[in-house]
Amino acid sequence: MEEKQIKYTNEAIELLVRLIQIQSFSREENDVANAMADYLTHNGLSVQRQGNNVWCWAKEKDNSKPTILFNSHLDTVRPSSKWTYDPFGATVEGDKLTGLGSNDAGGPLVALMATFLCLKDEDLPYNLVFAATAEEEISGANGVASILSELGKVDLGIVGEPTQMQMAVAEKGLMVLDCESHGKTGHAARNEGENALYKAMQDIEWFRSYKFDKVSPHLGAVKMTVTQVECGSQHNVVPDSCRFVVDVRLNECYSNKELHQVIESNVDCDVNPRSFRLNSSFIPMEHPLVKRGIELGLSHYGSPTTSDQAVMDFTSIKMGCGDSARSHTPDEYILLSEIREGIDIYLKLLKDLDIR
Repeated sequence: MEEKQIKYTNEAIELLVRLIQIQSFSREENDVANAMADYLTHNGLSVQRQGNNVWCWAKEKDNSKPTILFNSHLDTVRPSSKWTYDPFGATVEGDKLTGLGSNDAGGPLVALMATFLCLKDEDLPYNLVFAATAEEEISGANGVASILSELGKVDLGIVGEPTQMQMAVAEKGLMVLDCESHGKTGHAARNEGENALYKAMQDIEWFRSYKFDKVSPHLGAVKMTVTQVECGSQHNVVPDSCRFVVDVRLNECYSNKELHQVIESNVDCDVNPRSFRLNSSFIPMEHPLVKRGIELGLSHYGSPTTSDQAVMDFTSIKMGCGDSARSHTPDEYILLSEIREGIDIYLKLLKDLDIR
């Protein structure tokens, strides 16, 4: 295993350099997906592809075994004007690799890939599938969610995002609400009309002050924030409509649909969720993977940021090399030693892991 680990670790770093050099903004991942597919095929794997999503199985799927999914994303955000390095230069300076997507999520992506290659020929107590997917940065419909039906039943997902290889055992969900309060127009100089803004203010106060009963030990309370308000046409007309947007970050105690029902029953305005897709996720502390991670000295926490976990309706955990604080920042980088350590930790977590 040690020779394999060294070989695939070195190749993973080489591949990451090539991936950084390929522009791969969300919905523009075709070329980087080609590069990933070519590398996996070169290693003797039967690669499947749908859109810009690439996946492969370690061995033929055995339906008597549980299935573990390794997943991370190919796409990146666009670089800001504040970069001092070439975002696509993949500059290596000693232990440091600087480039767009190096940390989010190139490092975790290739670390999971190298771990998959190390394990693919082993006699595992689980099926193992690796998926490099698209559109994570925009929560797009053509990302990992579009291929889950192709994979069949998944028992555990390991989502590669920069967590310093600590275990994000829960992740906040997201629901965006477009709300509208209705009134009647009238002249502001007379006692006419029904002011939609005043009606909205009552509901906005409810969103500001309402406390949901269930508080997560990992993620805390549900958080609702009114972030945009649009109202009125001119100074002397009582507005008949007031539209506002609410950003809802939910813990694992509720689903988006449950929260929507509670909200609708408490406010007078129209409440229209943009989607119910991005639910909170969590893995029980007694799960074998978490218990092994604790034995290895890994810490655990609840993550406030969303990832592709949000569209997975099965048990999942988020963990990967790199640091979330570097994501989406100018001169984003990852340390090569972080990638090597990440692969080593993944292998220790997964060796002979029984999740049945």
